[in-house]
Amino acid sequence: MMGAKSKYTKLIKTEAKRLGFLSCGISKAEFLEEEAPRLEKWLNQNMHGEMQYMENHFDKRLDPTKLVEDSKSVVSLLLNYFPSQEQTANSYKLSKYAYGTDYHFVIKDKLTALLHFIQDEIGEVHGRAFVDSAPVLDKAWAAKSGLGWIGKHSNLLTQQVGSFYFIAELIIDLELEYDTPVTGHCGTCTACIDACPTEAITEPYVVDGSKCISYFTIELKENIPSEFKGKFDDWIFGCDVCQDVCPWNRFSKPHNEPLFNPHPELLSMSKQDWEEITEETFRKVFKNSAVKRTKFNGLKRNINFLKD
Repeated sequence: MMGAKSKYTKLIKTEAKRLGFLSCGISKAEFLEEEAPRLEKWLNQNMHGEMQYMENHFDKRLDPTKLVEDSKSVVSLLLNYFPSQEQTANSYKLSKYAYGTDYHFVIKDKLTALLHFIQDEIGEVHGRAFVDSAPVLDKAWAAKSGLGWIGKHSNLLTQQVGSFYFIAELIIDLELEYDTPVTGHCGTCTACIDACPTEAITEPYVVDGSKCISYFTIELKENIPSEFKGKFDDWIFGCDVCQDVCPWNRFSKPHNEPLFNPHPELLSMSKQDWEEITEETFRKVFKNSAVKRTKFNGLKRNINFLKD
C-alpha cells in the first residue's frame, strides 16, 4: 500500500501538471547550508548594486521555516514562458518574459489554486505562495528539488527544456517525499560568459548584478553610467543574451499560456515606434505587463540611452 507521504506527493505533482506547470520538485524545508557563504560573499562584494532589498532578511532567505512557521516542504514549480513569435528584427528589445501579462499575477493564481487543492484533498495544511517577490532563493530551491542545475550564467537550466521559465514556490507544513538534485551539464561551455555585452558574468556561476543589463534597465532608478554606452545591444527592458546563446535553449518549446501572449502591437513595433511612444500607448500596450515596473519615464530613459 502506498504511504501517505508518497500518495500526497503524487497528488500534488499531478495537480501541478494539470494547472499548466512545466514541472514540480520538492525539498525538505531546512536551512540552505551551501548558499549562506555564497550569498554573504556576493553581498559583501556589492554585486547587488542599488538593490538594497537583497540585503534585507538574510536569515529568511536561507531558512524557509522563518517564512512559514513549522514548514516541512518547499514545493518548487516551473512555468514555461518561451514565446512562439519574437519581436521584429529592427526593434529595441524586451526580455521574452515580459511579452505578456505580468507573471506575478498569472503564477500567483496558479499557486493559490494548488494550495487550495492541497487543503481540499489533504486537509489542514498551512503555507504560503512565493513568486520572486519575497526573500526566497528560488533557483537554489529548484536545483535542490532536482528541477535543473544552476548554469554558469547563474540561471536554472533543465536538459529537456532549457531555461525560459519562471520559478515559484509553495512552502507548506506538510511532510512529503523529497527529490534529489541533478548533476550539472555545462561542461566546458562558456557561451554565456563570452556573449554577455557588459561582462557581468565575472567568473563561471557568478553574476555581478550591478553590471547586468537587466539591472540597469529595470532596477536602477538614476541615470545609467556612461561607460556602458554602446554595450546594451538594443535591450530596453531586461536582457536575454546569456539565455539566447545557451545551447540548452535549442530545446525550448513555445508555452501554451494565453496570458503570456504579447499585446498584438508589441511584436511589430520598430525602433521609430519605440522612440515616439506616448504615455497613452505605453499604458495600452503594457496594461498588465511587467514592463510597468520601469514606468513610462524609465522606459524612455532606456530608449534615449541607446538612441543618443
